[in-house]
Amino acid sequence: MKVLLIEDDELLGESLRDYLELSGIEVKWISDDREFSPVLLDSCDVVVLDLILKFGRGEDILKVIKEERPDMPVLILTAKNSLRDKEVCFNLGADDYLTKPFEPKELLLRLKALTSRYGRVRKERIGDVIVDLDSKRIYRGDKELKLSKNGWNLLEFLLKHRGKVVSTERILNYVWDDKAVGEEVVRAYIKELRRVLPEGSIETFRGRGYMLR
Repeated sequence: MKVLLIEDDELLGESLRDYLELSGIEVKWISDDREFSPVLLDSCDVVVLDLILKFGRGEDILKVIKEERPDMPVLILTAKNSLRDKEVCFNLGADDYLTKPFEPKELLLRLKALTSRYGRVRKERIGDVIVDLDSKRIYRGDKELKLSKNGWNLLEFLLKHRGKVVSTERILNYVWDDKAVGEEVVRAYIKELRRVLPEGSIETFRGRGYMLR
């Protein structure tokens, strides 16, 4: 599990990061909420979000997260404990709400429950093609379609942002990380995907990127 922790309390943030990492969880901790960017959602499975931040409102970040990635589970971790505060967050799409003070073990249990709940839906349909995210296989009817490793990673990324244009730069960062490759490589793997997906599934937006319909 990969957690994006947005918490401006230095002591609490550090202790939570250490506790979760000891439990085998990878944590990206942001103490300055101005550093948040939707790009960070590409590399996490769940977000833990404080509401009372130094430079902005957690509610505003929650709204951005759910607009960018409606499927991203978000756990609110805050000292705000009124019913009204909870109502606002749940109406914005929050998936869980834990008030301070709390036991770190409870946070861990809630995170595991959240990711398990979201993980149950692991198949996607693209026209007549079924994508099995657990087995990392794709099918048309009973026939399995073959994809390279990078082709699969690109498909997985496009599925995460289905219906939205993603830039070539974001694709490069996600699929190839820090490897020195250029836009022509992305075009080659887009071509590979187009060979196996229904016609018109992937649209090119010149100068902007690609979108999986």
